[in-house]
Amino acid sequence: MKTTQLSITLILSVILMASCNNRHQRADAYGNFEAVETVISAESNGRILMLTVNEGEVLRAGDTTGLIDTTDLHYRRLQMLAQRRAVAGKASNISAQAEVYRQQKANLMTDKRRIENLLKEEAATPKQFDDISGAIEVLDRQIETVKSQLGNLADELAVIDAQLAQVGEALKRCYIINPVSGTVLNRFAEAGEITAFGKPLYKIADLKTMDLRVYISGDMLSQVKTGQEAEVLIDTPEGPASLTGKVSWISPSAEFTPKIIQTREERVNLVYAVKLSVTNDGSLKISMPAEVNFNK
Repeated sequence: MKTTQLSITLILSVILMASCNNRHQRADAYGNFEAVETVISAESNGRILMLTVNEGEVLRAGDTTGLIDTTDLHYRRLQMLAQRRAVAGKASNISAQAEVYRQQKANLMTDKRRIENLLKEEAATPKQFDDISGAIEVLDRQIETVKSQLGNLADELAVIDAQLAQVGEALKRCYIINPVSGTVLNRFAEAGEITAFGKPLYKIADLKTMDLRVYISGDMLSQVKTGQEAEVLIDTPEGPASLTGKVSWISPSAEFTPKIIQTREERVNLVYAVKLSVTNDGSLKISMPAEVNFNK
């Protein structure tokens, strides 16, 4: 009886091993999951006043995640605003002076026409006409000088406005705005630290859809197409679990098989990289291994 039970156990073990080997042999490709990881860096220099991200937290694009000290930029902006008011005040005074000159010229032009009429009747002298013409020429030069001054002040105002816009942009960059939706993978800074432009603050990746990078041999290339669905197998405590992936990219050129792929004989072969997009139900992790069967 014991011999019979032992024989049955051995037969079942052989069948199980054979099925595992068949499944292993049935896999067309092997690889690891990856995601597009984005490192969020500081865009300003100064002390970090606030950084609210935590590892594992899911963020949306556009969320405000931190703030860098804006004190220096704030006072610089106030200084520029005061300079602009001063220049604008000068421009206003010069414009008022220009209006006075224009009015004086208009009055002289009226007198000039009167003198011209009197000259026709010989009731005025040529000197009177020359004097008033000279006075008008002087006013014309004064008006041109005022226009030149106004032009210089306009250029000065344009420079100040450009500087204000630059400071305003620098102030915006003190606010750390999350650019992409995803899960925070790592946090590299803490509130109270001094940061600098380009210094990493945290890393984020969208884990809702993962990319599985696998490698196929050249003789399989004709069987794989972009948009094709394939079976993706991952290891779980209960055994292999099946997911559905869609081919999103196929490498246009061959490369040597990476060292992580199987035997030494396979690693010397030329293969093509393929990416499959797999919806993550929460079980997929970055660098997690998986197998692919393209013939579902």
